[in-house]
Amino acid sequence: QVQVMQFGGGSVQAGGSLRLSCTPSGSSGSRAIIGWFRQAPGKEREGIAALAPSGRVTYAAAVEGRFNVFEDSDKTTVYLRMNSLKPEDSGMYYCARAPIWRFTLRQEDYNAWGQGTQVTVSS
Repeated sequence: QVQVMQFGGGSVQAGGSLRLSCTPSGSSGSRAIIGWFRQAPGKEREGIAALAPSGRVTYAAAVEGRFNVFEDSDKTTVYLRMNSLKPEDSGMYYCARAPIWRFTLRQEDYNAWGQGTQVTVSS
């Protein structure tokens, strides 16, 4: 059974940076798409970034140019580096795993989810 552990988050002032990490386990050695999602209070969860094993990345328009998704050299942990944070970036952030053939930002394509971590950006 695949589990997804995520760490990071916290509070920062507008313009600051934070880094989230995501480590899938129990995947029986298969590679997968790792996606990042967020949900602000009163809003639907939205996909913001995804990384394929090939290194291909995609970002939502709201974060492109400010957020960066990458993995470490041993390819066990995926990071989301968030720069130039804005108050509207506040919310619960999730990482999730999707089969390698589903390179999307649609949450219904992801079948294993992290526990979520709170990001709060103050003005």
